[in-house]
Amino acid sequence: MFRIFVEKKEEFATEATSLARDLNETLNLSLEKVRVINVYDLFDINEEELKIAKENVLSEIVTDHVFDSLDLAHQTYFAVEFLPGQYDQRADSAEQCLRLLSENERTTIKSGKIILLEGVNEEQLVSIKAYYINPIEMREKNLLEVAKNEENVPKDVVIYEDFNQLDTLGLENFLNEQGMAMTLEDITFIQAYFKNEEKRNPSQTELKVLDTYWSDHCRHTTFETIIKKVTFEKGRFQESLEAAFHTYLEMRADAHENKKPMTLMDMATINARQLRKHGLLDDVEVSEEINACSVYIDVDVDGVKEPWLLQFKNETHNHPTEIEPFGGASTCIGGAIRDPLSGRAYVYQAMRISGSGNILEKIEDTRVGKLPQKTISKGATHGNSSYGNQIGLATSFVREIFHEGYKAKHLETGAVVAAAPLKNVVRQSPLPGDLVILLGGKTGRDGVGGATGSSKAHKEDSITTASSEVQKGNAPTERKIQHLFRDEKVTRLIKKCNDFGAGGVAVAIGELADGLAINLDKVPVKYHGLNGTELAISESQERMAVVVDRNDADQFITYAAEENLEAVVVAYVTNNHRLIMSWRGKEIVNLSRNFLNTNGAKQEIELIVPSISQDNPFASQVTGTTFKEKFLNNLKQDNVASLQGMIENFDASIGAGTVLMPFGGKYQLTEQEGSVHKIPVRHGNTNTTSLLTYGYNPFISSFSPFHGAAYAVVESIAKITALGGNWQGIRFSFQEYFKRLEKDAKRWGEPFSALLGAIQMQKEFGLAAIGGKDSMSGSFEELHVPPTLISFAVQTQEASKIKSAELKHAGNYIYLIKHTPKADFMPNVE
Repeated sequence: MFRIFVEKKEEFATEATSLARDLNETLNLSLEKVRVINVYDLFDINEEELKIAKENVLSEIVTDHVFDSLDLAHQTYFAVEFLPGQYDQRADSAEQCLRLLSENERTTIKSGKIILLEGVNEEQLVSIKAYYINPIEMREKNLLEVAKNEENVPKDVVIYEDFNQLDTLGLENFLNEQGMAMTLEDITFIQAYFKNEEKRNPSQTELKVLDTYWSDHCRHTTFETIIKKVTFEKGRFQESLEAAFHTYLEMRADAHENKKPMTLMDMATINARQLRKHGLLDDVEVSEEINACSVYIDVDVDGVKEPWLLQFKNETHNHPTEIEPFGGASTCIGGAIRDPLSGRAYVYQAMRISGSGNILEKIEDTRVGKLPQKTISKGATHGNSSYGNQIGLATSFVREIFHEGYKAKHLETGAVVAAAPLKNVVRQSPLPGDLVILLGGKTGRDGVGGATGSSKAHKEDSITTASSEVQKGNAPTERKIQHLFRDEKVTRLIKKCNDFGAGGVAVAIGELADGLAINLDKVPVKYHGLNGTELAISESQERMAVVVDRNDADQFITYAAEENLEAVVVAYVTNNHRLIMSWRGKEIVNLSRNFLNTNGAKQEIELIVPSISQDNPFASQVTGTTFKEKFLNNLKQDNVASLQGMIENFDASIGAGTVLMPFGGKYQLTEQEGSVHKIPVRHGNTNTTSLLTYGYNPFISSFSPFHGAAYAVVESIAKITALGGNWQGIRFSFQEYFKRLEKDAKRWGEPFSALLGAIQMQKEFGLAAIGGKDSMSGSFEELHVPPTLISFAVQTQEASKIKSAELKHAGNYIYLIKHTPKADFMPNVE
């Protein structure tokens, strides 16, 4: 073993300079100097290979100092390292580079950092460490210890021998002890299944798989809850709300003759169902794969129209970003990319919308059990931008929304657009005997519980107990999959594909076919010591599960190897309608597909739509006596002030297809209304672009979720037209984010009334949302996020017709097209 220390030369020490400034400003210190030194422990390496590592991998001769030893006597410092199991990109990249240069496959590397501080006392050192070290992702490193990651031999999967005998109180205690996200009704339903159908007790893995499979994150159980009764409280807008509800009921009767139960999910999809029934949504692709919104478009390639698929998807990783900002936000954009990528489309365009509390709040005012808002905001910005920049995704529109409600839980949303020639994409149903190939990254403990964690309300101890729920994204590996899936000879071998989102093997492979036999011993791992349950449910950003014909498997694996991607057959399709997982030669999961597809006990709710405050949500809050004072005070508001410093973390030019950069004009200071990119044709030139915008105002939504959602839809439409697009033919995808609803009838009224507002606007414009994502855990004790329904709008247009926002010439006129709301404050669509 060898230990190497690498430090940037003073003129290149930007990380140390930035950290010193941050610590001085945030903690009110007077640090004289900060030094940041990277520490590398190298195992199974000889002297010659060490020389290569020092000179060609771990340092750059122009910018770095390299030391074999470091005298830390009489110095104030602390050292940090990632928690065991967390992905360490620095170490992984170093190992890969070293293998290319030395052909040594044995060497492993662990990395850490030493932070040296000048001008601090012991008390200040304690506060610095508390601020710098997030226990979710890192810990203090003991420089006297040098050891590889410990790998324990896992025990066999536990069978809960007395599970079927537990009474209601016993089941309730069992849920709490196991930290499960499911409800008491769910686990009672499971107990009845094992008693009556399987006639045996469940394994630990089976219960964890069911908890994951039926989680709100994976199965939208909140949105699938049956609404038995709706009551509208008396108030000024009761008539408007009831009229919108009546519109929805008429649409239900027309779209599916009321044969489906009334749920939030039915409300979210009713416009699309009705338009499709009447032949007004023929551009939407309908298939077994529903990983992303997908529409048919014509793309101009050198003057010739080609049929393509345009796909788009929005994703939130609010819970992981709240507790580990960098990793949570990086996996948010990675998660958004995964869905259209699994649809064999190339992702080329991104938008990031985030929500935060006051980032200028003093560090000492931070709530116990919370990270400072500044830490979350900055860390999430770096995480999201780092992943997008590395994978090669242009993020050309970025906006952070400030609202005190997001102190309850940060909002981290990514929206992406992707495209692929129609001829490259095959959709087929898997047949018995087909093989399932796991492609991409390896499995580790990071990501265990990601789905169930995201389905829980945030608690005070989450910051120290939820480390396994948050991954570190591995963008270079996902980029390899992107490159592989642009090759039509590869994608045409794929019958069906699913990304490894929350839920891991259990969900990613488990959803591919009704009958599956999965061998968990075949799953590639980051390190030994994972047990069967961890292998079954650990999520991963950089993996895909693909179904191929048995005769095509070897060819597909060969193509993957050419991209330096590991691909392994881990399962095959059966005709027995059961999900079976084996580990160490034993079955640890054997569940009926019919039971899995129930998605748990049917939940029901009788909800109340609360009355709305009489305040005018559009009244100006700007103070000042003169126009100049008001103008300047308006610019100082956090939701008006420039976000240029944050936005410039994101590379908007990757791929050379960006039509509108984030800022335009002579001084590059005019923000654009949305994101516009050319379709990424591989050969020739195109004039076809895709437009992506968003609409949402937390203050209108806090006044009334009904009005907030309506204006979100209108705002996203207005921005498309401002960019030069046509409002006719716009397709939406909605992002819902609300407080934890539990069984509170009035809380349920918030998303219900928001969806009514969205339905009303879609109906009046004759447009529809064809996808979306819900996140229903925005609570921390008594704090709750504002009612959030973000409308993402997508359209195509010729590049020559796109309009940028900046003023073009002196003497141009500026027009105000004024909208006067109706008497009930709703948009006047006519």
